Amino acid sequence: MRHARDFVVTVLVLGLLGMGAGVLWSVLAPRPPYVMTGQGPLLADPSTQALIAADGWFAVVTGALGLACGALGYSLSRRGRPVAVVLGLAVGGLLGGLLTLAVGQAVNLGAESVTAAGTAVSLVPGPLGVTARGVMCAWPLLAVGVFFALEGIAGYRDSPLRRPFGGQDPYGPMSSYDISDR
Repeated sequence: MRHARDFVVTVLVLGLLGMGAGVLWSVLAPRPPYVMTGQGPLLADPSTQALIAADGWFAVVTGALGLACGALGYSLSRRGRPVAVVLGLAVGGLLGGLLTLAVGQAVNLGAESVTAAGTAVSLVPGPLGVTARGVMCAWPLLAVGVFFALEGIAGYRDSPLRRPFGGQDPYGPMSSYDISDR
């Protein structure tokens, strides 16, 4: 029962963080400029870097949260239920990424209207979105990766393999080992 509770709490906390991350992403990410035409909005500059920048800011925001959540999840799961927390980090990271996308698209805090200099063309900020779907996996991959890296470091530090021969020097003290005795 405690495993299920740890899993659910981890997923819910990461989901709540995803909503906050969506607001942050909406503030940071640039919008592509659109021009209003008779047929509807049209991308003003097809070679704009705003689409790539939005993907980059999404990766930065969710990746930073993935690193922090992985480290915090590891430190809180030292009580002996790490499997539930790791699964919660994976599922919660996916949920957090989806909520970041949904909230970031809905909020529009960083959007500003732009007027082109010297022309009567009015540019409007386009919708915020993710064009590279791979960035959706930044949060869960980094969270689980940090968790396993910290677990590996701690496992090696506590391992008896780190100190072979039970921590004893196989040749004894250096003063009793003399090359001339051979």
